[in-house]
Amino acid sequence: MITQKMKYALKALLALADEAAQPVPQALTIEEIARRSGTPKRFLEHILLEIRNAGVIASTRGRAGGYTLVQAPRDISLSELLRLIDGPIAPLPCLSRRSYQRCEDCSDEATCRIRKVFAEVFWSYLLIIESLTLEDMLKSTEVSTAVLRETEPGQ
Repeated sequence: MITQKMKYALKALLALADEAAQPVPQALTIEEIARRSGTPKRFLEHILLEIRNAGVIASTRGRAGGYTLVQAPRDISLSELLRLIDGPIAPLPCLSRRSYQRCEDCSDEATCRIRKVFAEVFWSYLLIIESLTLEDMLKSTEVSTAVLRETEPGQ
């Protein structure tokens, strides 16, 4: 599962993407991002700083200052955001591409059945998650509608 911090980051980026799509986009203050995204302001400052340092958004000071997207939504990778905000996305440290660590209790990775099963699951997940961008989140699809309908309580 993604963390609450990641959900706040995505909500803030969606608010910025919606603004960027306007005919005359404006920089959004942290207060405005919090209002539009339904995210607590006290969490946003640190999150937006991380995203800014990664080069996804920019901040400007002054009366008309605030935050803006500097990358197009189609260029903002969800997997990179997940790694930035939540850290490694692999289910096991021995499967991580960027934060590989041998499992402490593993005597032989080549024969580890846990690693093999999760490697197959993780590969499928990676194929999907690495293809997704912020632009995909701006669209609603029939698949997401069907999945959400299936997960509603009482269904």
